[in-house]
Amino acid sequence: MHKNNWTGFGYTEHSHRHISIVSKRAGDILQKLGYPERTIELAKIAGYLHDIGNCVNRVDHAHSGAIMAFNILKDMGMPVQERAEIMMAIGNHDEKTGTAVSDISAALILADKSDVHRDRVTNQNLSTFDIHDRVNYAVTKANLELNTDERKVILNLTIDTQLCPVLDYFEIFMDRTMMSKYAAKYLKIWFELVINNTKLL
Repeated sequence: MHKNNWTGFGYTEHSHRHISIVSKRAGDILQKLGYPERTIELAKIAGYLHDIGNCVNRVDHAHSGAIMAFNILKDMGMPVQERAEIMMAIGNHDEKTGTAVSDISAALILADKSDVHRDRVTNQNLSTFDIHDRVNYAVTKANLELNTDERKVILNLTIDTQLCPVLDYFEIFMDRTMMSKYAAKYLKIWFELVINNTKLL
């Protein structure tokens, strides 16, 4: 059995690197779209806490994490309305059970689902790579770009096709891609996916 099976932290890293990237991207998205400073800050907090539920179990980590974050922020004195916004965003960030239900949740989804890169592969033995490892490891560059003039967000990936065909990316990430597309729509922007300089969506 894969040492990072679905009962643990998942196939990819969910450590400080990932949450820092997600926190910054979620805030940047709303900042560039002109949202109020406090909304931007709440998105950053949601991004930083969004995977906390993994310490319980990878399964339903979004829901357990939402409850944990709510209680942590309550103990820190955050107003209930702001806690609820963060809880709702965290509870809806997983593609199996969630969807964009608020501006903060939409920004969190776009930030989280765009972090695909070889740095996230926790399995260090290339000979035992499964399709999840292979797809993530094949991504050598990943940028999320927001074009405010054209009202679109672009996930621009470079994939080493000697390691993994582009089709494998869609096999693993189609649900995440469609979730990102809907999240962008919620923010009234368009989502584009570009792989190896070819627009695919």
